[in-house]
Amino acid sequence: MSNTATQTIPLPMPDIDTPNSDSENAIDVALMLRVKQGDHAAFESIVERHQDMIVGTVAKMLGNPSDAQDIAQQVFIRLWKSAPRYKEKAKFTTFLFTITRNLVFNESKKRSRRKTHSLEEREEEHHDQVADSLTRSPDAETLQSELQSAVDAAINALPEKQRMAVILRRYENMPYDQIAEVLNTSVSAVKSHLFRARTDLRDALNNYLDA
Repeated sequence: MSNTATQTIPLPMPDIDTPNSDSENAIDVALMLRVKQGDHAAFESIVERHQDMIVGTVAKMLGNPSDAQDIAQQVFIRLWKSAPRYKEKAKFTTFLFTITRNLVFNESKKRSRRKTHSLEEREEEHHDQVADSLTRSPDAETLQSELQSAVDAAINALPEKQRMAVILRRYENMPYDQIAEVLNTSVSAVKSHLFRARTDLRDALNNYLDA
């Protein structure tokens, strides 16, 4: 595998905060305050604005895109039910992602009790797949697909809070303080989660990085 190919590996997370604009949050808050009054059109607007983001986050958290739509639908159902109690205490996306976190963590716990393969078996399967990919000479497109799959698998293997922190940071460009609010923890704890996650990801992708 050439050095050129390894340069395409996505970084575990960005290094610069790029929070959502205040104007976008103002729109969300205004819509949510209308939803609080029972405005169905405002609720539909919120769903349209954030559905793709929530579906994507759920899919990355659970590692199973086929169930993401159902869980995302539950997120918005819970958002609607919680609307009467909504207060503008934080960014709207913090409120929305907190609901998402609760549902995803609950779903993860259910799935962990239903697993039929041991962690050791899944790790062996992953290592076998990596070893097999290294014995072949795929074209650039196939190689890029394999790299992305390896990154996704490595992220999915992280503990829940580390995984959520990485996804919010890397894919949603969320600043540390907002991630801390979503995870109900401190900024220093978030940075610790991300540091440990970065180390684990590098170890998991070592075969690619050293190629």
